Amino acid sequence: MGQATCHHGELLQGVFLDGDGRPVRGLVTLPMADPLTRAEFTPRPGTGPHRIAVDPPGRDKAVRAAALAAIECARATGRYPSGGDLRLTGGLPAGLGLGSSTSDVTATIRAVADAYGALLPPASVARTAVAAEGASDPVMLGERPVLFAQREGRVLEELGAALPELAVVGCLTGHGRPVDTMGLPGTVRSRDAAVYERLRAALRAAVADGDPAEVGRVSTESAILNQRVLPKEELGKIRGVARHCAAVGIQVAHSGNVAGVLFDATVPDLSARIDAAVSGLRSEGLVPTRVFSTPSRTHGERTWTTTYATLSADLT
Repeated sequence: MGQATCHHGELLQGVFLDGDGRPVRGLVTLPMADPLTRAEFTPRPGTGPHRIAVDPPGRDKAVRAAALAAIECARATGRYPSGGDLRLTGGLPAGLGLGSSTSDVTATIRAVADAYGALLPPASVARTAVAAEGASDPVMLGERPVLFAQREGRVLEELGAALPELAVVGCLTGHGRPVDTMGLPGTVRSRDAAVYERLRAALRAAVADGDPAEVGRVSTESAILNQRVLPKEELGKIRGVARHCAAVGIQVAHSGNVAGVLFDATVPDLSARIDAAVSGLRSEGLVPTRVFSTPSRTHGERTWTTTYATLSADLT
């Protein structure tokens, strides 16, 4: 068995400098504890590692991940790699920018490793995921905020222990149409690095200081900058709702069709602000989808509060 979380788009995405001063594409995702993708892998000894049957059909990235993981796990355990049967359950629809394909792939790699009795470190899972997908999100690395090079499968920077406590009101953009992530512009423009390095430094400081307002400012600027890559015609409306409800900012899936209104989760009138955001989004013709919070800085990674259960139903 293997499982993996999804996420709710990004707080920051752009071009950054790695340790060698080379411009690379990177992102910081907004973690979301559920729904989970669960994977079961049953090896079929005597078959080649690329003979993978998947249920439901059409999960080609997960199939590639299973084959790559089988080869790596066989090498680690001294066994012969084999194909097998892969079953995936849960998760979210693809193409919305919620990390659904990486969740499928990560759960698959973990399930294959479990079947082989192998222990794959997160860095190995990340490399295998990128090999299977072409670009991956850092869901395999847990909920600590990291700047992740999504096309190289490596961490550019660990930003701190945990994000400030944020509440998020999520919504759909672009009528919830799927986006071809790999079809978006992937050209690295080194002249962009100065802007994103400034935002990187600001986000690093916000995490260290536990400052939700600064996280919201960084995330909002990143969302605005992303308009030249994947324009969201609803962005102005979402920003207007955020201002009206005294939110700290907004965030978007930079390669998908979800967005969120961000709140400081520690304010005493949080429930009223969330209610106002849900109503405001609806009045603007937007579809609220879920309300969730980031992990508590004081109670560990898995402390989450989810409200509006009716909004958290499966996205369609």
